[in-house]
Amino acid sequence: RECRIADETGSTVPVGTVGELLVRGPGIMKGYYRKPEANQAAFCGDWFRTGDLFRQDDRGYFYILGRTKDTVRRSGENVAAREVESILLEIPEIAETAVVPVPDDLRGEEVNAYLVLQPGLTQSDLPPERVIDYCKAKLAVFKVPRYIEYRATPLPRTESGKVSKPSLLREKSDLRSSS
Repeated sequence: RECRIADETGSTVPVGTVGELLVRGPGIMKGYYRKPEANQAAFCGDWFRTGDLFRQDDRGYFYILGRTKDTVRRSGENVAAREVESILLEIPEIAETAVVPVPDDLRGEEVNAYLVLQPGLTQSDLPPERVIDYCKAKLAVFKVPRYIEYRATPLPRTESGKVSKPSLLREKSDLRSSS
């Protein structure tokens, strides 16, 4: 199979740039039966859109960063929630985290991080400034969370055990409040 990383228009992005993984070759489905609108969304020519966010390094290796639907679109840049979450989970005081977009008049969306700290810890044990400084050292500046919400209770989960981001998004009308 052939693989490449593309932007929303299907144009190949430069090495190191995050985009959607497109694949083609034997064994890739030809399309959806009698669903032209689904085919149009799923294909870019003969390339199948996987819905997965990847980047490729200068040696040709591919790295998965998340799903296209699990991104924050900040000032025209795609921020993969999974990438920010993995950096946040490197901080020992954080037990679990979820990153979701919040609307922003200037940038379209901003990065909002929910943090559940290890048992017995409070926000004073891990102030937001320390979280932001850590993220600035590990992430591009546009990926650093602009909103941080500390939660005393575990994050909501789906039946399969994944964090239920739709539940988080429905919890309140303004996700920036309490952040």
